[in-house]
Amino acid sequence: MTLPVIDPWFARRRVDDRITLLWEPHVDRLVQCNIWHVRGRDRDLLVDTGLGIASLRSAATDLFDNRLLAVATHFHYDHTGSLHEFDQRAIHRAEAAVIAEEGGIGGGLVVADIPDDVRDAIVTGGYPLDDDLLVSAVPDAGYDPSTYTVPPTAPTIVLDEGDVIDLGDSAFEVLHLPGHSPGSIGLWEASTATLFSGDALYDGPLLDEVPGADIEAYITTMERLRDLPAGVVHAGHDPSFGRERLVELTTAYLDMRKPGHGNVAALSSAAGSAFPEPK
Repeated sequence: MTLPVIDPWFARRRVDDRITLLWEPHVDRLVQCNIWHVRGRDRDLLVDTGLGIASLRSAATDLFDNRLLAVATHFHYDHTGSLHEFDQRAIHRAEAAVIAEEGGIGGGLVVADIPDDVRDAIVTGGYPLDDDLLVSAVPDAGYDPSTYTVPPTAPTIVLDEGDVIDLGDSAFEVLHLPGHSPGSIGLWEASTATLFSGDALYDGPLLDEVPGADIEAYITTMERLRDLPAGVVHAGHDPSFGRERLVELTTAYLDMRKPGHGNVAALSSAAGSAFPEPK
């Protein structure tokens, strides 16, 4: 199958005077990571780095003109693909050794190559995987999706709960939010009630049965997030949302997963049936 060549590979949208959203439009929603660039006075913050199919650093040189810290909210490959391109790289302590030794965790771009247990968990979780590939285009004519890998890269900074990422005129507190993965984190700015939640919470079907996930830990994370006074949540996938939706999503998960409450349909209903491209 010959795939169309798309250049530029990344799309972007300016959210406000300091936040820009980048994403890869021609990849399956399962792995279409939201990449967040936050402008700071003394340095900038990059939250997640996408798949690494094309160079993120080269595609956004106009944005990356300041000192920059690239933070991976967790070690799955759709969030760490271009992490190696940046001089300053951070991830939670629980996943630091894994990305240093293995690169991004989770799979590739060929659906048939995804391990059976992972594929089953993804489909059961709400992602049908009907196509042969997780991409509908390529960044250049010579690109072969079957050769996709994420290079191992050692973090230069290891993050823990309560650490603060200071940008000079703003600061984000690291929240350890395990469940989706052992080292999943969020970045919380109390002064603006802004949360970058990674895959701990987004407005779509949540994957809590993939390898490395922990439902009991996820329950604790959801209880914590439900009580967080966030005004806006910029998530790892799908559109951003506000406080009301945060409460709906976390409550639906708790109703589904806490013993004696709810079912899978409750979460699917809360997440909705349509997932628009970020705008």
